[in-house]
Amino acid sequence: MFVTHAPLRIFGIDPGTASTGFGIVDRVGPLLTPVWYDCLTTSPREAPADRLVRIARAVREICERMRPDAMAIEELFFGANAKAALAVGQARGVCMVVCAEAGIPVFEYTNSAIKMAVSGYGRADKSQVMEMVRVQLKMTEIPKPDHAADALACAITHAGSMQVGALVARSRVPIG
Repeated sequence: MFVTHAPLRIFGIDPGTASTGFGIVDRVGPLLTPVWYDCLTTSPREAPADRLVRIARAVREICERMRPDAMAIEELFFGANAKAALAVGQARGVCMVVCAEAGIPVFEYTNSAIKMAVSGYGRADKSQVMEMVRVQLKMTEIPKPDHAADALACAITHAGSMQVGALVARSRVPIG
């Protein structure tokens, strides 16, 4: 008997109003394949609402063209700059709403969980994460720009969590 695995297409997003990274990864069984990645950059001269509309439009177009099964996004991290965190939160919210409206389940991961899933170390620096994205996706070069690499890292994290979830589900013994 052959076990076939349907591909799971994961849309990773690294949100931001200045730059939003996008990455699509297919998972078939344990194998990950990079499908596409890019970064949308907006201008600080644009009105904040116009920047968010551009992000929403890009996410909608990607969802329609790529038809992802799930979306993975980094949870909001509140650093020293509250204004920057607010802007990232707005971009994040737009991405989440567009995917939810399209019927795509949204999954959130902390920055340290993404670093741990991709590099094996929750405090890995950006260059380590980018290199491990390249290695895990068997790419010849590190994906650029770094926001696109971060989006692929989100997708890789979700792919790994799906595998863990499937293993846990299979290991459960029915009671009764």
